[in-house]
Amino acid sequence: MIFSRAKKNDAPTRRRGVTEPSPSGIEATSSQFRRNRTLSGVKRSVDAASPRSQVHHLARQRQKVGGLFLIIIAAIVLLAILITQLTARVVVTGSSQALVTSIKGAEYEKVIDEYYGLHPASRLRFILDESDLSQYVASVTPEVVRVEQSGVENIVDTHFTITFRRPVAGWQINGRQYYVDDQGVVFQKNYYETPTVQIIDESGVSPEQGSTVASARLLSFVGRVVALSKDSSYEVTQAILPVGTTRQLEIRLKDVVPLVKLSIDRGAGEQTEDMVRALQYLKSKGWSPGYVDVRVSGRAAYQ
Repeated sequence: MIFSRAKKNDAPTRRRGVTEPSPSGIEATSSQFRRNRTLSGVKRSVDAASPRSQVHHLARQRQKVGGLFLIIIAAIVLLAILITQLTARVVVTGSSQALVTSIKGAEYEKVIDEYYGLHPASRLRFILDESDLSQYVASVTPEVVRVEQSGVENIVDTHFTITFRRPVAGWQINGRQYYVDDQGVVFQKNYYETPTVQIIDESGVSPEQGSTVASARLLSFVGRVVALSKDSSYEVTQAILPVGTTRQLEIRLKDVVPLVKLSIDRGAGEQTEDMVRALQYLKSKGWSPGYVDVRVSGRAAYQ
């Protein structure tokens, strides 16, 4: 039997004491790449984005740009609405009634501008409270009843129409003419015809005391009596302040003989009702006294 000597390279790997060089001549080390081993300390190059990722990225970009565009459009529309609703200049065009005297619009435009100065937000037409504006204008110019927006011109010019008080009685004292309407409001500027009812002052009070004689309370009382008498089918033609007093009033009615005596210390409505009842009673009896006194509640004296 012939035995051949085993070659050195035929020994199992686990029995080898020294690592033999690889066939390629490169020595194997502990840092060599091996299959199924985790690589550390190696930087991988970033691969180019896939087409699908690019599509998603472009879609997100379009959404951002579209949202920004919509915000800009909404802001432009809102700004345009605010500009078209803004009152930059006030123009008083006239009155809702037929007037005898022309209106001096500049005076009322100034008052309305003062109101806007106190309420800047009201310059936007849809915010303006016309009732509050009317109250303010009436507090400065008592002859005004109501102020209303009537139109727009040149986008920023707002036109206003004013309604004025119609006087039912007038009184001239100490060089000044006063008027009163059917609500008892006293004012000085009249744009209508002069009322037929004029207060005749026979009180004897000196003109220096005009502030007492021409009191708002007296004029208001006269206005209410005239209006209430008209509602009861009686027309007041004359109002007289009797001698020695400014707290009493005598009125003369159209086609009625008796003179009616009233007191400003008692309600105009109560005295007017007493007057109507007393005159109807006297008419039913066929009596025509010189005067009827309704100054005391629940009593009507005549003579």
